[in-house]
Order: sequence, then C-alpha cells, then structure tokens
Amino acid sequence: MLLNTVGLQPLDEAQVSRVIEMAWEDRTPFEAITYQFGLKQDGVIKLMRAHLKHSSFKLWRARTHGQATKHAKLRSCAVTRHKANHRVKQF
Repeated sequence: MLLNTVGLQPLDEAQVSRVIEMAWEDRTPFEAITYQFGLKQDGVIKLMRAHLKHSSFKLWRARTHGQATKHAKLRSCAVTRHKANHRVKQF
C-alpha cells in the first residue's frame, strides 16, 4: 500500500490509476502529481515500479529520465497546460 506524503492516507485504486496516467503523460510535471496526490518523484517511481510490468517500467523510465517537460522548473515557457480530451469533468 502506498501512502501519500501530505496526509499519509493510502491511495485507492482510482487514485493509483490516475497517478499512472499522469506519469505517462509527457506534459504533466511531477510537481503536479505531488500537488494533487502528495507523491514526490521518488514515490511516483516506486508506484510505477510496483504497478507496471518490468518492461513497461523500463520504457517509462527511459522516456521520463532527463525529460524537461516532466519538471516544472526545466520546462520552457512555450509548454502550456494540457487538458486531455478523454478526461470527463468529475463533480
């Protein structure tokens, strides 16, 4: 069970799924995941390692390692917020 670092509450299945989805997205920085779920980059890496197949985890790490868009401070100002079309607004 993975706990967020803000309230030390366990993440439910839907939250874990959303963190994985956000981690795969190129334009979503780790800081956004930290803000929304309380997981820092090392926590996201642990979550991804625990929930992905080994080959998928290796692909994800290769894709995100050193990628400027995954870190808010390294991002160019040309990269703006992206809202996925498939996400339905939840109330």
